[in-house]
Amino acid sequence: MTQLAFSSLKLHADLLKNLSSLGYEVMTPIQAQSLPHILAGKDVIAQGQTGSGKTAAFGLGLLEKLEVKRFRIQSLVLCPTRELADQVAKEIRRLARSIHNIKTLTLCGGMPFGPQVGSLEHGAHIIVGTPGRIEEHLRKGTLKLNDLKILVLDEADRMLEMGFQSALDAIIEQTPEQRQTLLFSATFPDQIKSITSRIMLDPVQVAVTSTHDDTSIEQHFYKVDDDEQRMTALRLLLLQHSPESAVVFCNTKRETQDVADELADYGFSVLALHGDLEQRDRDQTLVRFANKSAAVLVATDVAARGLDIDALDLVINYHIARDTEVHTHRIGRTGRAGSKGVACSIYSDKEHYKVALLGDYLDRIIESEPLPPRSLLDESPRQPSMTTIQIDGGKKQKIRPGDILGALTGKNGITGKQVGKIHIFENWAYVAIDHKVINPALKKLVDGKLKGRSFRVRQLRG
Repeated sequence: MTQLAFSSLKLHADLLKNLSSLGYEVMTPIQAQSLPHILAGKDVIAQGQTGSGKTAAFGLGLLEKLEVKRFRIQSLVLCPTRELADQVAKEIRRLARSIHNIKTLTLCGGMPFGPQVGSLEHGAHIIVGTPGRIEEHLRKGTLKLNDLKILVLDEADRMLEMGFQSALDAIIEQTPEQRQTLLFSATFPDQIKSITSRIMLDPVQVAVTSTHDDTSIEQHFYKVDDDEQRMTALRLLLLQHSPESAVVFCNTKRETQDVADELADYGFSVLALHGDLEQRDRDQTLVRFANKSAAVLVATDVAARGLDIDALDLVINYHIARDTEVHTHRIGRTGRAGSKGVACSIYSDKEHYKVALLGDYLDRIIESEPLPPRSLLDESPRQPSMTTIQIDGGKKQKIRPGDILGALTGKNGITGKQVGKIHIFENWAYVAIDHKVINPALKKLVDGKLKGRSFRVRQLRG
């Protein structure tokens, strides 16, 4: 394993020291294959799935080559969604925390344009953003990439699926020809091949086929006759496994909302995530699921990649995914970081061809298992141990996690153990609270003050 140690690379001593403090000692396969080429300044095409460690691979490359004293935009990372961009920026900041004065800015759609312009006027070293918003800043002249040294396309296949081809072309046109280009993609369709031939110079190609094996994810398949039986099967599986956190994948936005609504009618603690949600509602949904205030997230495939959801007990495919690689990304949300995961897939005769393809891909014969006993339908679904409080104040009001924790646990308050994750956005904040103490927690925040001010506070329900 020694040849895979980060210390074997020509990385700055401060970066290596920080990696060690983060517990990053040994490289993942995609890091071991791509990082030496990235550090050597070569263009790289890297194929790997969610959870393979690709963010650290390109993040370390950006940071090693960064000239901190040169306060210019030197690296641009393009991501398909705001959630992934936020996660990438967060990881880059973690990797960079031993090097002072590095500024990383996130520029994404769904957020006010004006404050982003103000941030850009103050300068930055690294920009992480979505193609639509980056293109808008370039078009309006608020962003200039004259000094760019490294361009990263993260989840390139997903960006193309989402229709960002023209935006990517417009952005790439405004970058210097003398630059290093790194492309990370879970799949490698023909559209990606045509892009790489146009924008990359003699790229090195590396591929990591899978970050999961049969020992980390237990897969089960269940055949149903119709949609009514499909919903019953879903209920039975959720009741049998009683997960603290589960994701149910659907193939369309409408189906996602319909399935979530029906599960809610049956008493499940459930939220829906799909492309028709407003950005604030998306943020709120993800916060509530991540902080264990909801047990089930019904989602389209946008949730299969890049979302920072850990400790997922169960993944259920309500329908078989449109192709085998998407199936792999879906089930890759469970069984991460060395933990065991369970993935259940429901299918009908109409999906038999997909099941056959999946069997070939997994190199196994897929046989339907009997569903759990119907007597489970008489049981009540598991309810989350936490509930979420929203505070109408955030980063702009200088509110920090410590302020919220202090307000809750002060004189006659609740204990620190009864406070869960705290997420702070520009103008609002969310805190998870043990549901047994929700009333005293609300009282503490309503009666007390944060930063010397009173803020509107409410419990999120439904």
